[in-house]
Amino acid sequence: MIQYLENIQHKNSKNFFLIAGPCIIEGEDMALRIAEKVIEITNKFEIPYIFKGSFKKANRSRVDSFTTIGEEKSLEILRKVGETFNIPTTTDIHENEHAALAAQYVDVLQIPAFLVRQTDLLIAAAKTGKCVTLKKGQFLSPESMKFAVEKMTDSGNKKIAIIERGNSFGYTDLVVDFRGIPTMRNYAPVILDVTHSLQQPNQSSGVTGGRPDLIETIAKAGIAVGSDGLFIETHPNPSVAKSDGANMLRLDLLENLLEKLTKVREAIL
Repeated sequence: MIQYLENIQHKNSKNFFLIAGPCIIEGEDMALRIAEKVIEITNKFEIPYIFKGSFKKANRSRVDSFTTIGEEKSLEILRKVGETFNIPTTTDIHENEHAALAAQYVDVLQIPAFLVRQTDLLIAAAKTGKCVTLKKGQFLSPESMKFAVEKMTDSGNKKIAIIERGNSFGYTDLVVDFRGIPTMRNYAPVILDVTHSLQQPNQSSGVTGGRPDLIETIAKAGIAVGSDGLFIETHPNPSVAKSDGANMLRLDLLENLLEKLTKVREAIL
């Protein structure tokens, strides 16, 4: 997928690529500060980097959960991040009309895991001509992602990657089946979503839990089995994040993690 992104850095470094940023856009200053720090780190290790931030969250557990600071405002911030640092940006879409809207502001559209079987949404994303990442549903087998990919290619878009984000393990936990990564690489490049794979959904409080202490373990395993990229949500202070704070990586821990992962990558090439 990254070969289609003209503004991505270190494309020929042979390193894994990284999608990283806050779960949701909370404000312009925060988005720019996170992007600037991650760029500093990824330049050090020659890691191709795509900035991520949701412009709106549509799958909240409770009606009073935070969803957006404003759709257009958030999309404008994503555009500013991309233009300020000359990097590609990505956001998730939830409705058919979001595809054309978001495509005006970002370089990569992300299809959420719960919506990856929604044919009309995939076709709408494909028709924008943008790169598209397809999150594997927690309820789907790796083999079934072949059909999601085919919906995209049959709609004329080959700029695709698959995101692995864990499988439902009982009602309140997720587990990553690493056997699925080489399987899905037969269909498209595969990105391991490290932080969402460590969610603990459906908690009685209505707020998703997580296991950020296992981020390094899952990320190392993902690189070792051949993931083309990693997806890591990060925030300066996850404890006050407006979404997914329980499973995000603290921003000041990212450099040490990426240094270790780069060494794993070098070891398997």
